[in-house]
Amino acid sequence: MTITVNDISKSYGTVEAVKNVSFGVRPGEIFGLIGPDGAGKTTLFRVLTSLLLPDTGSAIVDGLDVVRDYKKLRQRIGYMPGRFSLYQDLTVEENLQFFANVFGTTIQENYDLIRDIYVQLEPFKDRRAGALSGGMKQKLALCCALIHKPRVLFLDEPGTGVDPVSRKEFWDMLRRLRTSDITILVSTAYMDEAELCDRVALIQNGSILTIDTPQGIREAYQRPLFAVRSDDMYRLIHDLRAMEEGAACYAFGEYAHLALPEQDTRPTPTRPTTLSRRTGNDPEKPVHYNTSTEDMISQYLTGLGHTNIEILSAQATVEDCFIELMKD
Repeated sequence: MTITVNDISKSYGTVEAVKNVSFGVRPGEIFGLIGPDGAGKTTLFRVLTSLLLPDTGSAIVDGLDVVRDYKKLRQRIGYMPGRFSLYQDLTVEENLQFFANVFGTTIQENYDLIRDIYVQLEPFKDRRAGALSGGMKQKLALCCALIHKPRVLFLDEPGTGVDPVSRKEFWDMLRRLRTSDITILVSTAYMDEAELCDRVALIQNGSILTIDTPQGIREAYQRPLFAVRSDDMYRLIHDLRAMEEGAACYAFGEYAHLALPEQDTRPTPTRPTTLSRRTGNDPEKPVHYNTSTEDMISQYLTGLGHTNIEILSAQATVEDCFIELMKD
């Protein structure tokens, strides 16, 4: 393992930010630490980059202990914090040159590693960093984190405050970096970014909920799941939550996702209902429908005065799985 974390804990006073966290990251892997704000991601990153001392536990990064070997470690890692932390009054080129000098290298020596990213910045090389757009600041920060050719790259919520197009471009860059034998640990609160990682750890309240591939996490979801909408979405969510014990319902884009209990035994409805026949994720993929369940939901909502009801069979996303694990 390139990164090995063993029972790391860190508290701020009475607040436990990280609680007995353990996981491993394989060489050349993009490993995602996925969770909302306040879950403990940044604290864990600061421990792994030797900026904070853990209260308990240990961590090895690229064969070096994060506490005992912190000086050597800092030469081998690249760290891009969540907030833009470069020098705002320096130009793009000056920032990059500064970080190259700090690590005893030059821009020319490792230019091949950042070429694909820097070509987009080069037209603005004389512009001050503080005057760049969010997406360009992100690219500059990544270049500065890579300029000394690190073996391990830590990216703490790199997509925060960046437009969707820039986020997509950024992840395309990360996938290309894997060919340079760089192991990447990235944290994010965006559940869609979890799908772009090789493996992910879902974290909440300082504890790991599960670790698996995105596909493995989705396949572990066992509850019948439906995407539902009507003309009154606010009331729809409240009504579906009250439909039966164990039902969970929450907003999900244009729909509400309804998760029913795993043991689903319902009588056949007394009258049929015309329903949509497509999935929320892939209209072309064949689905085995439980018509009685869909009809039961439709009858229930119709009886409560809902109109223009649409019910789709939904495939669980990582976000659905995260919500389910939080509940457990």
